[in-house]
Amino acid sequence: MLSQTTARWFLNGALEMLVLRRPSIEEEDEFLRAHHATTPEVPYFLHYYEEGMALRHYLEVLKQRERGVNLPLNHVPSTFLFAFNGERIVGRVAIRHVLTDVLQRVGGHIGYVVVPEFRRQGHATAILRLALQFAHDRLALERVLLTCDDDNIGSIKTIENNGGVLEEIINMPGVNKATRRYWIDARRLVR
Repeated sequence: MLSQTTARWFLNGALEMLVLRRPSIEEEDEFLRAHHATTPEVPYFLHYYEEGMALRHYLEVLKQRERGVNLPLNHVPSTFLFAFNGERIVGRVAIRHVLTDVLQRVGGHIGYVVVPEFRRQGHATAILRLALQFAHDRLALERVLLTCDDDNIGSIKTIENNGGVLEEIINMPGVNKATRRYWIDARRLVR
């Protein structure tokens, strides 16, 4: 298993610690709680998960996808990690190792989701910061692309709080919303 990536930050005056890692088999109840709390609103919360899949099997699928094994058509190798604050999963992140032409336009290197009860507490900013460190330190990515809907104020703030520089706002054929494309220089992260 990957070693974990950790960040500390102040939330409501208290020092918090966020860890990016995969859950252990013993944490299946917490995994399912986060899944059931988030999936109705964000159906793609768990990439490659099939309802009822045992956590042990799901973790094997994630390891394969990270190595580029058995990838679905048009998918790229990616690292999928969960953000833990203590024993609670507060969100997740997908870090794509490379970009296709489509991901170069919309999708980018990193996608993150915060579990609803933990939103607007600074978790997204910390999750993205850890993902950027991972992308730089473990994947040797110097510049990281992030995209979000033009009306997603939370993601805009999260990306900009992590040094995102807006390159452009694009309109894709057949999509109602414009997409913002940001680049972040992962070499300039404050450690």
